[in-house]
Amino acid sequence: MATTVLIVDDSKLARIVAGKAVAALQPDWARVEAGNAEEAMARLDAGGIDLALLDYNMPGKDGITLASEMRALHPSMPIAVITANLQDEVIARVRAVNATFVPKPVTEEALRGFVSGAALRLRAAAR
Repeated sequence: MATTVLIVDDSKLARIVAGKAVAALQPDWARVEAGNAEEAMARLDAGGIDLALLDYNMPGKDGITLASEMRALHPSMPIAVITANLQDEVIARVRAVNATFVPKPVTEEALRGFVSGAALRLRAAAR
């Protein structure tokens, strides 16, 4: 069964960039997108999402709040919060919801650790 990553960002360009980085690291993974937290939760509720990349700064709910809501529904789902905000407080809040901090700009290198760790966790869970 294919692995599906949900990419959530209010910027279409940022979603494209993140999608290309994921595709370079895991070409077989399917990618779905959402432009805000509400769309993301609807996609998650529809099922079939294995992991998520969430932008931190979005209108309405921020990525940490969204990660917390997703974590409550899917405790073992790999979730990363992507942001250019490198403040210790933001990084600590991301970790407090058991998500991975990924700095912007999103590159293959920035995502490599999260994506490889997520792939291992998903494979182990499938056994």
